[in-house]
Amino acid sequence: MAQQVRIGILNDMADGPPAPGDVTQWLEREIAAVQADGRLDADVEYIHAYGLGLPTGSAEAVERAFRELVAQAVCIIVGPAIGDNALAATPWVEQERVPTLNWAGAERARGDYMFHLQVGSHEDESLVIARHLAGLGARRLGVVYDDSPIGTRHLRYLEDEAKILGLAIVAATPISPLADNASAAVDAVLAQRPDAFVYLGLGLSAPAVARPLASRGWRGPRIMNTAGLRGYHGDFARDIDGWTYIDMFSDTNRTLAALCAEMKLAPQQSVWAAKGHDLGRLVAEGLARAPDFSRDGVKHGLEQVKWLPAAEGHEGTLLGFGLYDRGALHGRYLVVRQWINGTSVEVAQG
Repeated sequence: MAQQVRIGILNDMADGPPAPGDVTQWLEREIAAVQADGRLDADVEYIHAYGLGLPTGSAEAVERAFRELVAQAVCIIVGPAIGDNALAATPWVEQERVPTLNWAGAERARGDYMFHLQVGSHEDESLVIARHLAGLGARRLGVVYDDSPIGTRHLRYLEDEAKILGLAIVAATPISPLADNASAAVDAVLAQRPDAFVYLGLGLSAPAVARPLASRGWRGPRIMNTAGLRGYHGDFARDIDGWTYIDMFSDTNRTLAALCAEMKLAPQQSVWAAKGHDLGRLVAEGLARAPDFSRDGVKHGLEQVKWLPAAEGHEGTLLGFGLYDRGALHGRYLVVRQWINGTSVEVAQG
C-alpha cells in the first residue's frame, strides 16, 4: 500500500480561501510527473493554512497558520511568500525542525530546515540595479524606499554596490510601505538633482512614487526592484509605465519556453509559470529523493536536488540545494525588464 505524504501550504497573502497566487496546481503537476516515472510511490495530501502577514496583516497571523500546519503532521511546508514573513518564520521553522521552502526575497530567511527559492532578492537585486544604471552612464542616484525590513535591506546593498562603482546616492528618502501619497518624498529626492531615480520596496507604495514623478516630467532612467512584478495585476503597469524593474523570467529561457508551449500559456503568464514550475519541481524532487517521508528524511531529500534546469532566470540558471546551500537558484536568475504600454519587455542590462 502506498505511503501517505502531507504537504503544508502556508499562504501569508490571505486570511482564508480563495487563495491568491495559490501554488497547489504546480505542486500537483510536478509531483504527478515523478509519480508517473515511478520515482515517488506515495499518496499526497495538501493541507492549507492562511494567515494574512506583513505589511497589511501581522507576523502573528502567519505564526498561527504555521503552527496549524505543524500540528497536522505535514512533512514539508511551502511558504511564506513575503520576505518580512519569511524572516519572522525562520526561527519557528528551526525550532520545530520541519523542512520549509519559502519563495520570498530574503536570503536571511534560510537555516538548517528553512530552504529558499529566490523570487527576487533583497541583496542581489540592488547589485543588478546599480550595475545597470552604471552601464547607462548614471552617476547620481536618488532613492525612495519603503521604511521596512525589505526596503532598508535593498538600500543597504544598493549603497554598498554604488560605492564600489563610484556612484553617489544623493538622496534616500523613506516612506511607509502602505503610502498612497509620496509626493513630498519624490520632491525631496528631485531637489538633489539625481540623474537616475530608484524605488525599493514591496511595491504597494510604488504607484504613489511613480505618479508624482511622472507629473514632474521626469525623463531620466527610473528603476525599481521586483516590486515591478505587480504590473501583472490590475492598473499597476499603467502607473509605472516606462519604469525598468527586476523580473524573474527571460525570453531566452528554453525550459520556460517549452513549458509555456506545452501548457499553451499567454506571455503575461510566464513569470508565474516559471516560479510555479521551479517551486513544484523542488518539492517533487525533494520527495522523490528522500530516504523516507519523515521531516528529516524530506530535508535530506531536498539537499540531494542538484543541477536541474530552472524556468526562472536567464538560460542556464540552475536549481538545487546542498548540505550548507539553502538558496535554490544558481546563476543569472534576475532579469531586467521594462513596462511599456502594459507589456513587459526584456531589456539589455546596462
